[in-house]
Amino acid sequence: MFLPAPPIYSVAAIREIEQKLIPSAKPPLMERAGRAAAEDAVRLTIDRPGPILFACGPGNNGGDGFVMARQLRQAGREVVVAFADDPAGLPTDAGKAHADFIHAGGTITPELPPTPANGWALVVDALFGIGLKRGIEGRYAEWIARLNAHPVVRMALDVPSGLDADTGHPTGPCFRATHTTTFIALKPGLLTNDGPDYCGEISVQSLDIDCPACLDPRGFVVSPALFAACLVPRPRNTHKGRYGDVGILGGDGGMAGAALLAGRAALILGAGRVYVGLMDRQAPTVDVLHPELMLRSATHLPRQLGALALGPGLGKSEAARAELSAAIRSDAALVLDADALNLLAADSSLHAAVAGRSAATVLTPHPAEAARLLARHTAEVQADRLGAALEIASNFNACIVLKGCGSVIATPERRWYINGTGHPGMATAGMGDVLTGLVASLIAQGWAAEQALIAAVHLHGAAADLLANEGIGPIGLAAGEVIGAARRVFNDWLKTAAPMR
Repeated sequence: MFLPAPPIYSVAAIREIEQKLIPSAKPPLMERAGRAAAEDAVRLTIDRPGPILFACGPGNNGGDGFVMARQLRQAGREVVVAFADDPAGLPTDAGKAHADFIHAGGTITPELPPTPANGWALVVDALFGIGLKRGIEGRYAEWIARLNAHPVVRMALDVPSGLDADTGHPTGPCFRATHTTTFIALKPGLLTNDGPDYCGEISVQSLDIDCPACLDPRGFVVSPALFAACLVPRPRNTHKGRYGDVGILGGDGGMAGAALLAGRAALILGAGRVYVGLMDRQAPTVDVLHPELMLRSATHLPRQLGALALGPGLGKSEAARAELSAAIRSDAALVLDADALNLLAADSSLHAAVAGRSAATVLTPHPAEAARLLARHTAEVQADRLGAALEIASNFNACIVLKGCGSVIATPERRWYINGTGHPGMATAGMGDVLTGLVASLIAQGWAAEQALIAAVHLHGAAADLLANEGIGPIGLAAGEVIGAARRVFNDWLKTAAPMR
């Protein structure tokens, strides 16, 4: 059995949950948060003697830090708390946490102290929480720079200060944590964009709150639990016709390899038949690595297909546009990638035709392609990856994955998911072509587009992770190597979902 997919909540949703619970919470949420963070700190410092440094800010994040410091001090740890603001200006709960710390015998310094001779056991960022949307300046920017320079375990409370909890975009100077203890539930910015680089290892402390009972989640971390119902072993009495026909259309001059990678991925993940239509008239007529693929000219692809993927090496010629236009008008489920997306972005009539389709459509842009689809700059897309993905899904009436660190999947119904598998070694040519083939293969085998996309994205990264664990990569990993590993991971999922009786 697979573990349930963890929910993800935006900052606004977390605030809504807090407002429902704060008036009646016993013990108060801040007390729960500080205690939970203290438990994480004990785990992180079990073999590290010495003092723990806290940098506390002027809001409730600072209050969490005061509670945590009090808990650890009462447990016998030496704590040093830096707090530079007037306690009278703290919010009510944070002010009480400050007073409780002082009453318990704690002391506070208004500046970050010098590093002790044997160093800190842990430094804790309790400066600013999930509500910060502006860049950090002045004293606190200096504090963050000094905290980041400590070569020790660095722990952030709820979110690293300076990181937008909704977008994963640093607003300016940003604490770089090795570990982040986040409260109530995961937030999108911890998982995508620059979030993973600033958060380090994430611990979710629910504070005994049942979030889905308070507020239905719209987002989830991708997990096999989301598509486990589709992982059905094949009956013994079967034939290839039951597992769908995939068409791959691309491979203009010098780019046949892109289409072949997509075709190989579709084949190895179990599609019954795979046809590869190549735009280049001088393209090969057989794939010597996988002669099972049926290669032909782009104009001679079968018309009745379970899924048709366009884009890998397609080019942007008038002939390519004509093929895309014909595909959009067809009843086939479409997977559009690479130059198919670029053609789509440049032609409003194609945009309208895609948005009006009744058959399933999947788009797989990287950030620059997403920017073209939205007529924006790439930096704008990266500044709000979730918002961009949801907008594309709505505009094109399509399921979409915005590729990158923490790939974001979105649907026209505004469901969304963030994937955590994969590593930086996947930033190499051909990886997107492989993903395209994986998605098309699952759709042709009868999976709904949403589940096929979620599973393919997760599988793509999991296969690369498997290879890295075996010493193949991360650096130097080739896209074609991922295909066989994806088959291994997928068959392991099948065994887990339906164990032998």
